[in-house]
Amino acid sequence: MLRSQASILVLTALSFVACGRSSNEPGAVGPESPTDEETETETASATSDQSGTPAANPRRTGQAQSSGGTSRPDEEEEPPMPGALPAPPDVAAPPADAERTASGLASKRLSPGTGTAHPGPRDRVRVHYSGWQTNGRMFDSSVVRGEPAEFPLDRVIAGWTEGVQLMVVGEKRRFWIPGNLAYDGPRARPGAPRGMLVFDIELLSIAAAPTPPETPADVAAAPRSAQRTSSGLASKVLRAGTGTRRPQATSRVEVHYSGWTTDGRMFDSSVTRGRPATFPLDAVIPGWTEGVQLMVEGERRRFWIPGNLAYDRPGARPDAPRGMLVFDIELLRILD
Repeated sequence: MLRSQASILVLTALSFVACGRSSNEPGAVGPESPTDEETETETASATSDQSGTPAANPRRTGQAQSSGGTSRPDEEEEPPMPGALPAPPDVAAPPADAERTASGLASKRLSPGTGTAHPGPRDRVRVHYSGWQTNGRMFDSSVVRGEPAEFPLDRVIAGWTEGVQLMVVGEKRRFWIPGNLAYDGPRARPGAPRGMLVFDIELLSIAAAPTPPETPADVAAAPRSAQRTSSGLASKVLRAGTGTRRPQATSRVEVHYSGWTTDGRMFDSSVTRGRPATFPLDAVIPGWTEGVQLMVEGERRRFWIPGNLAYDRPGARPDAPRGMLVFDIELLRILD
């Protein structure tokens, strides 16, 4: 939803709602993406037309990424990350004693943890981490930034989602993540590091994922009682608001929302991320821009957004959900 795009490497694509302006908006696939600006970048999956940035960084690197684990002779070598930590001695390949999973993920415990519980695939975790390519070049590190990263495990690359679930709080572990579990795919952001990546991860804390909202009973089609606008947008008020002011087309708003396709598949939710979404209404899909202006603060409303007001439009990202989409939106605040 944001006009500026944070550099996020470990995160998978999140945002769907914004109209091609950034990766961190409600409605694009992925993650919201935890970055240093949690309130703005966590908005993201069902509203943007651009891909939420898969990244090798659950937070923000600010560094240009090279295209592979090793540089080609005809390529200019990427400069090292400022303050880069030395690469592990086994950065080039996992050692013989590394644990391996069926997916090809390899890891070894560097130090035991103090906890007993493992995170689930949607739980929110707080970690310190550093990442290297197999040529020893560090491309990202929360340790160097001096600030832990925090994000839900379903908003990161597949190797992280699988690997961090092997850990307990306090544990440090090294992972060798094959390219197919990282950025060697058609949806990888340009400049993301390719090939096998090596991460040292320390799991600091786990927060259980919120319970997903129930699929609306009327998800397949808008009921006759729904309000309709001339554009084809349909909606019904689920809970009356407490405010009197309505946002303008350019207002920044804070919302909670969940989005479904008409077959009942939930494709995005700020509720399950446990964080409200914040974004300008002129940076989201047209159905959101029009619909949220109908609301007052405190109101909850369900929208049936026709495809032409969502992603059935030229320029929409290839993996955005098509056809009519259903959103439950709660307008928490009008910020400006």
